[in-house]
Amino acid sequence: MPRRNTSSANVTLQNAKRAKKDEFYTQLADIENELRHYHRARFQGKVVYCNCDDPCESKFVEYFVRNFNALGLKELIATVFTGSPVSGTQLPLFDTETNDQIGTGEAHVLRVKRVKNSDLDDVGSFAELLKKRLRKAKKLNGTGDFRSPECVALLKEADIVVTNPPFSLFREYVAQLVEYRKKFLIIGNKNAITYKDVFVLIKNNTLWTGYRNFSGGMWFISDYEGKYEKTVNGVKIINVPAIWLTNLDHSKRHERLQLYKNYTAEAYPQYDNYDAIEVSKTAEIPCDYYGAMGVPITFLDKYNPEQFEILGIDRYIEGNQTPNKRFMISGTEIYARIIIKRKDTTQ
Repeated sequence: MPRRNTSSANVTLQNAKRAKKDEFYTQLADIENELRHYHRARFQGKVVYCNCDDPCESKFVEYFVRNFNALGLKELIATVFTGSPVSGTQLPLFDTETNDQIGTGEAHVLRVKRVKNSDLDDVGSFAELLKKRLRKAKKLNGTGDFRSPECVALLKEADIVVTNPPFSLFREYVAQLVEYRKKFLIIGNKNAITYKDVFVLIKNNTLWTGYRNFSGGMWFISDYEGKYEKTVNGVKIINVPAIWLTNLDHSKRHERLQLYKNYTAEAYPQYDNYDAIEVSKTAEIPCDYYGAMGVPITFLDKYNPEQFEILGIDRYIEGNQTPNKRFMISGTEIYARIIIKRKDTTQ
């Protein structure tokens, strides 16, 4: 996931540092493992847009080219921004005879409308296929930033957006998708779900977590100043606290959470500053309590909108006697809590 070009008169050094840390690239296996849980009919005849993806490097582009016919796509669009630090470093965009068309690091757009199955037979033929397609890429007039007029125009053409956007611009990125009413499957930092403007989308069932388990982080290909945690098959990777976020339906979202514990005042204390009980583990939501409950943010991994209602999040929910503060028990502030309520009286 390359960082975006955010140069402007008011961009601070701190913003630049945060953007630099966005240089994490999603592994193909993680994309495959998530996408297989979404019905292929959702992609039939659709235009998929990867608007934070250098076609030379992005595993999102590779996935959709490889599965273009299996998914029945109408078109794949991918754009890269000016100054991409890795453009052309793994799969050169052009050979020496044609590289004067688009220089490495320049903003361009790739559009794929047809893929022959014979071109996908082996790794070598696939690489040649992608090189041929990349030679037809078009240089963009602007920066290739997802907020630029050219990229917004491409967004309007798209049906589904699938990518790993820059974490430092996540609020703005999601707001744009919602504004243009796009279907999407994206990766975000776990902390993003506690942002006020993002959480309201979760509360209103406009956005939810993907199929992959919430626990643990995701391993990304690292290009951030040589920092990585381990090497697998020669690839340097780093673990980031990230999750999939989407507005595409999947089966896990409709699985009922089996409840088994009974409520007692001793096991489930009340908060000092809000009228709800504390449930420290999602698995311990009581089966016989129907009032407001505070649960960890990992609850979203088990959230079934037919079984539970989300009322809000601690710092911003109406009724918190200490606004913008976490809930407290016996004077001690606890971790972030989502406030929920049972919708039914059955298991």
